[in-house]
Order: sequence, then C-alpha cells, then structure tokens
Amino acid sequence: MNAIWMFMRKNYKLLLGVVAVSAVLWSFKPNFKTEDPEKDKALLEMITVVIDNLHYNPAAMDDSFSKKVFENFIDALDPSKRFFIESDIREFKTYELDLDDMIREKDLSFFNLIYDRLQKRMTEAKVIYRALNDKPFDFNVDETYNIDTDKVEFAKNYNELKNRWRLQIKLSTLASVVDKQKLEDEKKAKDASYTVKTIEQLEKESRESAIKNLDEYFEFVSDFDKEDWFNVFLNSIVVQYDPHTFYFAPEEKEKFDISMSGKMEGIGARLQKKNDNTEISELISGGPAWKSKELEPGDVILKVAQGSSEPVEVSGMRLDDVVKKIKGPKGTEVRLTVKKVDGSIKIIRLIRDVIEIEETYAKSSIIEKNGKKFGLIHLPKFYIDFENDDNRDAAKDVEAEVLKLKKAGVEGIVMDLRDNGGGSLKTVVDITGLFIQDGPVVQVKSLGDKKEVLVDHNPKVQWDGPLVVLQNNFSASASEIFAAAIQDYKRGIIIGSKQSYGKGTVQNVIDLKQLKYPGISNFGEIGALKLTTQKYYRINGGATQLLGVASDIVVPDRYSYMKIGERDEKSALAWDKIDAANYQASGSILNFGQVVANSAKRIAENPQFKLIDENAKWINDRKDDDIVSLKMDKFIAEQKNIEEATKKFKEITKYKNSLSISNLMEEAEQLKKDPTFAQKRKDWFESLSKDAYLDEAINVLNEIKTPATIKALAVKKPKVLVKS
Repeated sequence: MNAIWMFMRKNYKLLLGVVAVSAVLWSFKPNFKTEDPEKDKALLEMITVVIDNLHYNPAAMDDSFSKKVFENFIDALDPSKRFFIESDIREFKTYELDLDDMIREKDLSFFNLIYDRLQKRMTEAKVIYRALNDKPFDFNVDETYNIDTDKVEFAKNYNELKNRWRLQIKLSTLASVVDKQKLEDEKKAKDASYTVKTIEQLEKESRESAIKNLDEYFEFVSDFDKEDWFNVFLNSIVVQYDPHTFYFAPEEKEKFDISMSGKMEGIGARLQKKNDNTEISELISGGPAWKSKELEPGDVILKVAQGSSEPVEVSGMRLDDVVKKIKGPKGTEVRLTVKKVDGSIKIIRLIRDVIEIEETYAKSSIIEKNGKKFGLIHLPKFYIDFENDDNRDAAKDVEAEVLKLKKAGVEGIVMDLRDNGGGSLKTVVDITGLFIQDGPVVQVKSLGDKKEVLVDHNPKVQWDGPLVVLQNNFSASASEIFAAAIQDYKRGIIIGSKQSYGKGTVQNVIDLKQLKYPGISNFGEIGALKLTTQKYYRINGGATQLLGVASDIVVPDRYSYMKIGERDEKSALAWDKIDAANYQASGSILNFGQVVANSAKRIAENPQFKLIDENAKWINDRKDDDIVSLKMDKFIAEQKNIEEATKKFKEITKYKNSLSISNLMEEAEQLKKDPTFAQKRKDWFESLSKDAYLDEAINVLNEIKTPATIKALAVKKPKVLVKS
C-alpha cells in the first residue's frame, strides 16, 4: 500500500479540473465492450484504495456515505422518475445502508439488481410511450403536470407510471401544437389563400414528433452496455468525496486530454448519429478532411478502412466506435466509403494529421472607443499538453496575444475569463506572471503537508498598463486563481457577477494502469481517476472554495438572484484560510476607488443593466412555478401571461454597444485563406458588439491611471517653450 501511495505522489500530473456538474453522471458514456465482473471488482477495489490514500479529505465510508451513494446512483439512472416505481425503490432501499460494506467486500449484487431492473423498466417504457401514439390527446381535459421531478415521488404503481408518461408526452405535444398554431396564423396573415391546418392535424404532427424524439432518446440509451452503467455506479461512489473527483473510462480520458490540450490526431471532422448512420456535422479548419475538399457536412460514412485493409461497415455501430476507427496516429491512412449529400457513393482517402481545435485557444481583438484603442483577450480555458512541454499552451499563447496587442498600440487590456472553467495550475501561474513582477501567485496545501507557495520567478512584466478581468458565475478554478492574484496585488480591476464559481481545489489525473496495482494489469486499459489532492489559497491566505472571488465592480446578470456554484454542491469541501504569503501589493492603479465608484454609478443608471437585473428577479421569482396546465385554453393563457411579462426583456437581445471591433494585423492572411476561420471571427465580433459587459469594461479601462499611463501621457504631451 505504501509503495503504491509513494508512486502516485511522485507521478501525478497537476491540474485544475473543469467545473463539474451533477448532470455528467447521466451524460457519461464510456466504452468498455465486454462484461467482466472480476475486472469490475478489481477496479472498484483499486479506486477506493487510491482515494482513501490520496484524497485531500477522504470521507468516512459509513452508513451516511452509503445512503448518499444510493441516492446519487438512483438519481443518475432515473432523474425524471420515468422508469422505477415505488416497489422498486422499496426493494432497493434494503441495501441503502449496506453499500459501504458491499464496496469494501467488492459485492456487486446491488449494482446487478439495479441494472437488471432498469433494463426491464426501459423495455416496458418503450411499450408505454409507443402505445400513446395510437389516439389523439384531449386538450379540453383539465389536468396538470409538475415539471420539477425533484419534487415528485416515484410512481406508486405501473398504472401511475403509464399516466406520468402520458402527461409528459401530452405536455410536449401541447406546447408544439400551440407553437404550430402561431406559425399557421402567420402564414395565413401573409397569404389569404393559405389553408390553415386543423387542430387535429397539428396534434397528430406534434404527437408523432414527440414519439420520434423518444425513439431517438432510447436509441441513444440502447448503446449503453452493462459496463457503461457500472461506470455510472463508480462515479456515484467517488463523487461523494467531492464534486470534482471523477472516474474516466479509457476513451473518456482521451476526450479529457483533448479538451485540455486542444489537440487530437485524426481527420478533423465532427460526427453525429442520425438513426443508424454516422453523419459528418462539421469540418475542422486546417484538418485533412477540410483540406481535401471532398467531404462536407451531411455526408454519411458507410465504411471505414485502415490503409489497404478491407473496409468495415459502420452502419448501426456506436458513434464512439466509429470515431475510434477513423482516428489514428499522424501520417497513417484511412479510407472512408461515403454517401454524399447528392446521393453518390465515393471512396475518400485521407492521411491523418494533428488537429488543433481552434475554439480551445486564446484569441484577441482590437477594441476602439472614443478614439482610443484597447485589447481584448478571450481565454476559454487554461489549456496545456501534459505529454509535450514544447507544444502550445495557454501561457505561451496569451503572452503572444499580449505582444501583438502591445505592437498594435493598445492603451489597456481586458482579460475575458467568463465561462472559463479552469485548467492547468502551471499555466495560470505563468499567465499571472505576465502582469506582475516576480512573486507568489497562489498557495497550495496537501493533506497533512505544509503549504507550498507557487511563485512567478520571472521579473519581466509583459503588460504594466491598465488591466480589467471579466468574470462570471461560471469562471472557476484556474480562472479564480488568476482573478484573485490580480486582485490581491491590486494590479487590475475585476468586473462581473457578484462572485465567481467557488472551486478552490486541485485535481490530479492518475492513469490507473500505470500504478501496477496487483492483478489489474490483466484487464488491459482501465481508465483514469481525476482526484482532489490539494486545496489552493489566495496569497492573502483566504480560500476561494465556496466563496469564489468577489468582483470589485458587480454587474447584474440573469443569475444574480440564483444559487449557482460550488456552494450548491452537496459534497463540496469547506471554506477555510491559512497564513498569507509574503507579497507586496503593486498599487499600480492610482485611482482605484474613483474608477470603481464611477463604474457603479454608470451601471446603476444604465437601462440595459437595469433591464437585465429586472429579468434576473423575474427568473428567480418564477423558479418555483412548476405546475403546468394541460388544458389548452389555460395553457395558452399561461403562455400569454409569460409572454406579456417578458416582452420587455426581449430588448436585452437587441442591445448594441458603440465599440469598433477589428482583427489583429497578424491574422490578415489567414482570414483571406480560410473562410471558416473568417466566419468564426465574424460571429465572435457580432456577439461582442452586443456585449454590455465588455462595453463597461472598456469604460473602466479608459479611466484607469497607472504609472505606465502617466508616463505615456508625459511622452505624448507637447513641450511648451516659455520666453523669459
């Protein structure tokens, strides 16, 4: 045990995990193909041993733990309470307080019971909902449906379950009928000769569409095998330690690595499942598929061949398995037999290459307002390639963007970290170092260990001018480290939601096979464990855990009155604090108080922000409105009331700022050669032109006075000759 523990301590890769949400348990879709109970038992034992020895704050595996696993697993399998009935839950509950012992003993009987029952109930559910397509719904009956399944108990019996399916499909059908009626009225208004469809026709169309959507859902779920569901069970266990500890099956680990590095090897095409077929949905700019000009969205892949090997039919194959066959090492050949959009059949030969997913990477633009030029850097995540330090990472790319903006002559920079869920701890330290002189950036603490202070050792400052950091409720982890450091050094001003997400923990991704746990090597690839091993603290000593980073300037958003973030997670670790690091605030903002006060006044008087705040209050006030009428006249009346109440909020989307947004000079050639890249830039600029938060960030930048801006003004000021 100690040898394993020491091995892991020396070999883990340090990173900050992306913000986790509970829904991941439902969307989690790994790819083990063969059922092997011995492997499942070995994996269960290994994961619990690893967590107990390495987790920052391992939970006691007792009856309370057991109950939480039970509740989480049931909720992960049947979140809408559409499959299990009360008698099932009563039977399952006999295990509710025994799961801790069963986990230790590698007893899978609870999982097997649940799995078998779920398969039975899903088969029954198909019969239930398909039978509902036999006759039309009566929208004159006065009945209701509760859309908040958290407040609904499991159906008492099979008949009640059938009725629950009926009500759900009726609601879906009714909503569609009402929408279609509006479209029919609009067509009639435009063309008096148009014959409006009857309610009966619209009901039939809508009902058949609702049933078709369920068919597609069950087709997706049918791809899950027993091992897939077992991995959902594993994650129902590990998530009890904290929200960010998570088990990755082998292919999920690969996807995680791609998300962290922004790179993959393959042909550069995004695929989607359409019935039994695999269809190309998008080509990635610069990839082999894009360069070939032979593939296009809508093409259906019929067969896949490796080099000169015989092609394999992929119709009916799981999407992940098709992707596995198409991906491969750089320089290797893949041949695709494709049914083109025009119906022709074509064999296309492609040589795989390294694909860069452009949406992952930092990008910047020039913002002009009132004759002044500013820079915007958008960073989606703190990405890194753990396998190769020479490859691009967030720190290198942000530095490059800063240098381009300096060259363009900007007078201030906005670092946009909205919706940035985190990433690499190393890159956030390096990026912070671009804006401060050498000094501590963040403190990390392991279980039972003294704190470690992570320091920027490079005294060079790439940008010493005005700096604003944009954040929101979904800025998490590494984003919070950066914002906190900039705030503690008083180097810039933080603008955004009242606080950021509040994830103050560090995860290590451990390749379980590399641990050489006794007996585990017999089972091939077994995946990886993302494990919380540290907490991080601001250099002022406070944790960002739960509390997040409070914005210096708070701007209303649609979530202002809702509970969102780590503090809303059941298994989140507690907030605490440690001693402050030895650091000296820069004091580089000479008029901090005045800038914040001016901004607060502008925000309070801004009609757009007033409307956003009013909308946020309205959303919060309606959060408990769960009962929906299924009687058409009442449903329409409810919808009209909602439409009337929200009519004024539509103005929010019509907002346009007065910013002039342009590309960097260095991108001119790529914009000419790559129409996809040019379109993505155009779409980005369109969204920025509607961004009230960016507009206020530019206002703040314009007012900030730093030693650098004072120096620049002195240089620009003309000399006045005075005669004596």
